[in-house]
Amino acid sequence: MASRGRRPEHSGPPELFYDQNEARKYVRNSRMIDVQTKMAARALELLNLPEGQPCYLLDIGCGSGLSGDYLSDEGHYWVGIDISSAMLDTALDRDTEGDLLLGDMGQGIPFKPGSFDGCISISAVQWLCNANKKADIPAKRLYHFFSSLYSVLVRGARAVLQLYPENSEQLELITTQATKAGFTGGVVVDYPNSAKAKKFYLCLFSGPSTFLPKGLNENQEEDEATESMFTSKRVRHRMARRGLVRKSREWVLEKKERRRRQGKEVRPDTQYTGRKRKPRF
Repeated sequence: MASRGRRPEHSGPPELFYDQNEARKYVRNSRMIDVQTKMAARALELLNLPEGQPCYLLDIGCGSGLSGDYLSDEGHYWVGIDISSAMLDTALDRDTEGDLLLGDMGQGIPFKPGSFDGCISISAVQWLCNANKKADIPAKRLYHFFSSLYSVLVRGARAVLQLYPENSEQLELITTQATKAGFTGGVVVDYPNSAKAKKFYLCLFSGPSTFLPKGLNENQEEDEATESMFTSKRVRHRMARRGLVRKSREWVLEKKERRRRQGKEVRPDTQYTGRKRKPRF
């Protein structure tokens, strides 16, 4: 996550910045947990996965496993890769359900071609734009990352990478290398007029170009955006759609609204939506 002052990437290599003290924040800081989980939910929404079908996903920069927890809650299987051993140790202590791998995404994604149905990443890709040693060339590391990511995805799959670009030049560097690696797609910006809530999602397609999802604006989900600001309770790691009971009317309505935002055709809401059907004889 980006700080309001000095950017974390300017503090040194990520494997040193994300030490044990930083890793503990992702367990104890309820606001950080909430923000991380919301971004994972949005990234999964933008992946536009098949309805009701468990998928095998890759989480790049998985950290302590917060985003992976959300993937598990949604019924998916996942593998996480991160360069920080302290963050992965925290994920292991929390008994996350995904498989974990210590590795540098700038050196490539070490999996067989076509291994994953999709990929998400939260607040990680911008780290590749910084050279922490003479051998690090950002453009080459980005290309190596994107080309290997393109390979490990099933053709037609998507990758949604949430990132904090430092400026327009850095964003152009990232998108240029993704295009060179074979990806199509673009950048989705949520809440573009809000300095605090603005989020960038790089939506990449590994097959033919499809429509680029629309970004959220200040008039959408306003209640949801402010809900977490006024609670003193410790936020659970597994929020499971923020406490909605699975298959309940509220759960069904929330799921249908997500599908509408993805541009999918959804049946209108009626008084029968979410109502349990009686068994047939």
